[in-house]
Amino acid sequence: MSDGTGKRTLVLGIGNLLIGDEGVGCLAIEALGQRYTMPPEVECVDGGTAGFELLSMLDNKEHVILIDALRDDREPGTVIMVEGDQVPRAFLARTTPHQLGICDVLAAAQLTDTMPRHLTLYGIEPKQLDVGIGLSPEVRAGMEKTIRAVVEQLRHYGYEVKRNGIESAH
Repeated sequence: MSDGTGKRTLVLGIGNLLIGDEGVGCLAIEALGQRYTMPPEVECVDGGTAGFELLSMLDNKEHVILIDALRDDREPGTVIMVEGDQVPRAFLARTTPHQLGICDVLAAAQLTDTMPRHLTLYGIEPKQLDVGIGLSPEVRAGMEKTIRAVVEQLRHYGYEVKRNGIESAH
């Protein structure tokens, strides 16, 4: 993984692969890397359950796109897009430890003036958060929608995101 020097945009998947649908952010980053070639200015990172280690990644970024499971009492697999100041608020209402960590990272970014100019969260409503590896079908479908939305957003920002020869099995 690079240190992000010269990268203007960060796509960051967060979550825990060992707790079912909670791993959707990490799996979305993996799928993006397999299916698409990103331009040099875009960095895709599996942030796992990291906390303050992520703060330095936000520094000097114009755009940060977060992908995570997000409980919002909706149908499983529903994709919720939140932008700007609403992103930290979305995480504040949640209870998983890594999301509290992300909230702290975003607060620190605001205090240290390293907050990216554009911040977007794609939250996917989880179905099951039991210990186990793999996504529920509903959350996998939500992940697919999210991947398409992230690619479209990157293209909207003017990046040339190229589709690789690997086709999705879904």
